[in-house]
Amino acid sequence: MHVGQWQVQAEAGRSQREQVPGAAAASRSPMAGVWILWVCGLLCTWALAVGHPCHVGSQGWADCSGNSLLRTPDALLRTITGLDLSRNSLVVPKHGALLNGFPALRSLNLSSNPLFTLYPATFSGLGALRLLDLSHCGLAHLHPAALQGLGNLHTLLLWGNWLRALEVSMIPAHGVLSHLDLRNNQLAYAAGPVLQRMGGILRVQLQGNPWACNCSASVLQQWLLQRQAVQVLCASPPALQGQDIKTLTSQDLGCRGQRRLPRAEPSTSTQPLPTAAGNDTTTPLVGKGGNSWPYLVGFILCAIGISILIALAAKCKLFHKNFASYRHRPLPDTSSVVNGSAEESAAWEENQPGPIGRLQPEEDDGFIEDNYIQPREQLQEEEDMEPHFPL
Repeated sequence: MHVGQWQVQAEAGRSQREQVPGAAAASRSPMAGVWILWVCGLLCTWALAVGHPCHVGSQGWADCSGNSLLRTPDALLRTITGLDLSRNSLVVPKHGALLNGFPALRSLNLSSNPLFTLYPATFSGLGALRLLDLSHCGLAHLHPAALQGLGNLHTLLLWGNWLRALEVSMIPAHGVLSHLDLRNNQLAYAAGPVLQRMGGILRVQLQGNPWACNCSASVLQQWLLQRQAVQVLCASPPALQGQDIKTLTSQDLGCRGQRRLPRAEPSTSTQPLPTAAGNDTTTPLVGKGGNSWPYLVGFILCAIGISILIALAAKCKLFHKNFASYRHRPLPDTSSVVNGSAEESAAWEENQPGPIGRLQPEEDDGFIEDNYIQPREQLQEEEDMEPHFPL
């Protein structure tokens, strides 16, 4: 009996020991599941944050600013209309586009990215883009083909860069660009063709550039005088530093003659766009044409008047000569004079003996011939001696 009871108790203890580890494992299983779910959620959140660091609004605007991005996130929706990539570290590819697959994008902000230069076809595929902000990007050079394909671009912001020169190919020839901001660059000279191309742009901002006020700046001066603009100041030479280019004369600029810029095509708009900083833009003057036609008309009228006066003077002189030829009194009848003198001479010859009476008729004939000299012949000789002025 004792042996049997001992065996029963041993088996019961053994069964209890076998049941304890299973119960402990069952008690630990809920805590392990919670830890596993927490770690998976953290990993998923981190993956989402790394793959899509942008905030997308309800109106199709994506804000990816200030995330130190090297390229555009791949997880962005292709139907967005506005994209802010400012204050990142984007790298511009030498070949290919910076953004691919955004056909509806209308506004792109790339400001405060170290772009330094733009290569051809950088913005290809963005035909719907209307606003491009490239301010404070350290741009020192724009490739002439960098802005190709932006046929609907209205606003181009390039202020705060290091641009030293502008080329005609940088500005759309027949585009709809209405606002060009070039403030605070390193522009010292603007060529005539570039200014002529910019003549159709409604707002052009040129302040804050180190303009050289020499004879080459006369083209810029003529362009500024045709527009409503604030003061564009000279940076050199030192004698003209800080003076408004529009107020300088050709002598101040060191030019012997005045250069003139061909008149730009008039803008279709008649009102300047409002600005946040007041009157800080250049706007073309509406209805201001050339003033040379009144001088041309006056010159033609003066030439005609002088010609008429010369013709009248010549006519008056000819009339005076003709009148002078008719103002002499006619001579008396020569037949009566001859007969009377003949009778008197005959009576006198009868009373005078000798040859004297026979010579008197010859002297009378000579006297009569002298009296028959016509004044018209004398006038003809005077006219031949005087100079004539053809009409």
